[in-house]
Amino acid sequence: MTTVQATKRALRKSVGATLRSLPTANVQEQSHAIASRVLALPAFAKSKTISCYLSMPTGEVDTASLVTEILRAGKALFVPKIDRTIEGRMEFLKVYGEEDLQAFSSGQWGIREPEYILGGQRRMSVEDVASEGLDMILVPGVAFDKSLSRLGHGKGYYDRFISTYTSLPGRKRPLLVALSLREQLLEAGQVPITDNDWKMDTIVSPDGTINTDDTS
Repeated sequence: MTTVQATKRALRKSVGATLRSLPTANVQEQSHAIASRVLALPAFAKSKTISCYLSMPTGEVDTASLVTEILRAGKALFVPKIDRTIEGRMEFLKVYGEEDLQAFSSGQWGIREPEYILGGQRRMSVEDVASEGLDMILVPGVAFDKSLSRLGHGKGYYDRFISTYTSLPGRKRPLLVALSLREQLLEAGQVPITDNDWKMDTIVSPDGTINTDDTS
């Protein structure tokens, strides 16, 4: 194990312990404030196609109200699904309205996921040629820092997906927006990264937003 890997593992453990100790009411209060800030972003208003994670039962920003508001705003919404047939692969599938969203069942780690088939038809993937390009990805993580570095859960799903997606012909790079509870946001330089780790463009916390321009 490299020094960076060891540091990441220790950070996941310490931040994870803090997150597990947070009262549900505190997480909900922070999540509501974060959702309001995301919906008020000029970039959100401009975005037509957005991907957003469906949150785990504990330990991260709850996105339940946010994904509903994305649909109500008339945006195309894509949510993650772990591909069980290919190690480390995650794809983003389209959500066809609020009723569709509510019908999702829990998958890995208690996270709700769409089925591949809906009404006898294959659900659209954001990687399909016919799909609209993603304008924004709302990204989860264990921790972030004020230099826009991200610490994931160690599986590499998001970094791998973003690299694959941006290499597709005709796809522009989406805006990467991290959603962070106060307890997940660390000082600049505290999250170690490697060449394979994508930095965020924006971090949204209950107390404000941090953008690339703020760190230069």
